[in-house]
Amino acid sequence: MNTALKRQPDRLYERVRAFVPAVEWPVLATEIDAIAELKRTRNAVILAHNYQTPEIYHCVADIVGDSLNLAREAARLDAEVIVMAGVYFMAETAKLLNPDKQVLIPDPEAGCSLAESITAEDVRALRKRYPGVPVVTYVNTSASVKAESDICCTSSNARRVVESLGSPQVILIPDRYLAANVARETTVSIIPWHGRCIVHEQFGAEEVRELRRVHPDLTVLAHPECTPEVVAESDFSGSTTALSRYIDDQHPIKVALLTECSMSDNVSVEHPEVQFIRPCNLCPHMKRITLAKIRESLAFLRHAVEIEAGIADRARRAVERMLAV
Repeated sequence: MNTALKRQPDRLYERVRAFVPAVEWPVLATEIDAIAELKRTRNAVILAHNYQTPEIYHCVADIVGDSLNLAREAARLDAEVIVMAGVYFMAETAKLLNPDKQVLIPDPEAGCSLAESITAEDVRALRKRYPGVPVVTYVNTSASVKAESDICCTSSNARRVVESLGSPQVILIPDRYLAANVARETTVSIIPWHGRCIVHEQFGAEEVRELRRVHPDLTVLAHPECTPEVVAESDFSGSTTALSRYIDDQHPIKVALLTECSMSDNVSVEHPEVQFIRPCNLCPHMKRITLAKIRESLAFLRHAVEIEAGIADRARRAVERMLAV
């Protein structure tokens, strides 16, 4: 174990002790130590989405956040190697913004139900059906789909991106619920696709009402990939960063985050004064990323992300237009 970790094992473990049994910590600490050494020798950084497990989020990640924050930070990095502790489309986005750097994904099978719901051919068909209507593509899509789009968006900026185009009608793909929630907030006519997130579609309005019955002082925060009915029952809806910021600013006594399970775990570390009620839906794709896979990816420079040049150039423009809004 390196000197830095020897000096601070208690500090690291204190951040994750609520989620990591003491008996498991020595094994995880060994992985964390190995990753820290590999980051130094490879001149590497680890980007971790808010849905990663606490031992990744709090112990090895250099930059954490939602997909928009990770995309922005990826564009500013000086590291030679970028490891994306997230799902494959996020690693592709990092590669789009860092074409000359090596971008690794610890498990290339870490996919996304939204990304898998639409293809580049589907987008071309939509353009033929709705000629002249701009296409806004959620970042939860493949590079080939982004390449067929006018501009990308995230859950935190979808409405702003839609309205920035100055068009009375916009195609917003692939999440049907994000599209429906944006449509409620804007006068722009939204043409949706039928994709759904396998995590967020599981939350129901009746579940929210039952949570409030059991916990009358509960604050409910929902991700906009939830159904409009669930969003209507919540106190606030926003991206994972916006949900975290709400807790920072409002200090609710008791909160339920209607999003992936690990989000509550990670935010609760910074807010021991808040009671987190956990209606838990796991993302099986996010959970494919582990400390062991991160270590192996760095050790052997395994699972490098490559994107065909013609696709990358067009997809990069769509992402950069989003970042400029």
